[in-house]
Amino acid sequence: MASPWDELTLAFARTSMFPFFDIAHYLVSLMALKRQSGAVEMAWKNPVSSWFTAMLHCFGGGILSCILLAEPPLRFLANNTNILLASSIWYIIFFCPCDLVSRGYSFLPVQLLAAGMKEVTRTWKIVGGVTHANSYYKNGWIVMIAIGWARGAGGSIITNFEQLVKGGWKPQDDEWLKMSYPAKVTLLGSVIFTFQHTKHLAISKHNLMFCYTIFLVTTKITMMITETATMPFSSIEDTLSRMLFGWQQQFSSCEKKNETKSSFNGTGSSTSKPIADTSDKVKKKHTKKTE
Repeated sequence: MASPWDELTLAFARTSMFPFFDIAHYLVSLMALKRQSGAVEMAWKNPVSSWFTAMLHCFGGGILSCILLAEPPLRFLANNTNILLASSIWYIIFFCPCDLVSRGYSFLPVQLLAAGMKEVTRTWKIVGGVTHANSYYKNGWIVMIAIGWARGAGGSIITNFEQLVKGGWKPQDDEWLKMSYPAKVTLLGSVIFTFQHTKHLAISKHNLMFCYTIFLVTTKITMMITETATMPFSSIEDTLSRMLFGWQQQFSSCEKKNETKSSFNGTGSSTSKPIADTSDKVKKKHTKKTE
């Protein structure tokens, strides 16, 4: 007989993301799009371009994973239900009378609820990406990690391409050059679920999904309440960075210290020589006077 913990985690792992969790994902993604400068004006002037950008924000991870696996990138259009749902949310966010949706979303409890539900969908996307990649490349660790990461956080990379096409791309905002917290935590989850899928991590999938989701939701809500962008594991990241990649900096600092010491000793010896020469001259003059 299964324990209550196993029953809870199994029931959680069997939870369907449609429609409520998908609605939360679309809502958070499209509200982030609306906050971008010029997004509302573009929606009024060119609704088709705005709709296409909204679909990239909603389904960017699936599109990127299809590109990496040489699958049709427009396969997401085959799911008519999700397309209609995301399109409806896009419409009421940008064209609702009196901007009622944005006003309702401005309340902090609503934002916390929607953000927490969106993080739940991140776990399902990572697991789906890892499993899907394993069907193509059996136990291909790198591929499974890459597809799981792309499925869970690839939307930000696809939207960077969209900004590049529109001429609004900035190098300092590139996700490849400066990874955000969602990208880092998704990469961590992809590695963990890959190890679990290849039987190198002794934990069941439903237990891992539950624990990882609780971690995602807790950290996200904490960051939103405290209004901080600090990574929850930034200290661990800095420590590992110094341990693995900081040796050259330590050696260079030691070399600089040795150079400064040698230069100091050299200047000291050079200043002592004129003093010795002047003392010899004084002694010679004194002997001449005595003679």
